[in-house]
Amino acid sequence: MTETFQNAHVVVTGVAGFIGSHLAEVLLKKGAFVIGVDNFISGQKSNLKHLADHENFTFVEADVSSAPSSYLSTFHQIDYILHFASPASPPRYQQYPRETYRVNTVGTDQLLEFLKERFPMAVFLYASTSEIYGDPQVHPQTEDYWGNVNPNGVRSCYDEAKRLGETICGVFERNFDMDVRIIRIFNTYGPRIDREDGRVIPNFISQALNHQPLTIYGDGGQTRSFCYVDDLVQAILAFAVHSEGRGKTINLGNPVEMTMLEVIKVLETLMGYPLDLVYKDLPLDDPTRRKPDITQAQKLLNWTPATSLEDGLAKTIAYFKETYTL
Repeated sequence: MTETFQNAHVVVTGVAGFIGSHLAEVLLKKGAFVIGVDNFISGQKSNLKHLADHENFTFVEADVSSAPSSYLSTFHQIDYILHFASPASPPRYQQYPRETYRVNTVGTDQLLEFLKERFPMAVFLYASTSEIYGDPQVHPQTEDYWGNVNPNGVRSCYDEAKRLGETICGVFERNFDMDVRIIRIFNTYGPRIDREDGRVIPNFISQALNHQPLTIYGDGGQTRSFCYVDDLVQAILAFAVHSEGRGKTINLGNPVEMTMLEVIKVLETLMGYPLDLVYKDLPLDDPTRRKPDITQAQKLLNWTPATSLEDGLAKTIAYFKETYTL
């Protein structure tokens, strides 16, 4: 059984980010009152332009690592907090390592404490990541796999912060009887992803549209599983309101696994011409295989990603052409 967001008051942290802005847009269409919070470390003001004048949207510019009483105290009702505030791509979180681990740990703890004191019946949904699995030794990755993560590597400010964020969620769910839910997001792409994001899809599209060689790290045989943002948002919101979601952790992503070279073949078809490649060393601690087991999401939500890579890439290419000067 599921509920709806009609007239619900929903806080979306990281609302100016790629996924956060899509969440806010869909929530407003569902009749929710959305309180968006962002400090624009990695989010883009342009992602909120189409929401700014919506009567049910309130934007608060704030650092989610600070005390929630400093930016949420004026709101008299909160039914959900969707905690998405965090740099999410390697270049961004390596540029802002302290901000990254603080928002996922201190920020998570303070938001949950705020709910416990002010709105104890609210739902808290934490956006974790497939990066908590590290360079996995179990394939595909199931939710009961504990991961293979370097605790003090170049990616650990994100990986380990997300893992500790999950720990904090578990404490509040078990010890304080709060409704806390965790999603582990696998590679997601689509319109509004920052072309400077640094991950493979925006890199490939930007380079292809600028007639530059596509950068391949390693031999191009490493794999990822790419989920289009609309499919992901549908699953996130279904999980947030599901009557049986409390206390659960689920993977959300596309189980179709592809090598980087296979992605390039799809991109070449869409572009209509062959693409030149340049090879570079694989970055330190970069996972070589990544594929979600989404059995739990399929059973609980009756959800499977519906958008093919061809269709999703076509929409993302159109967005890049429309938005960026190439």
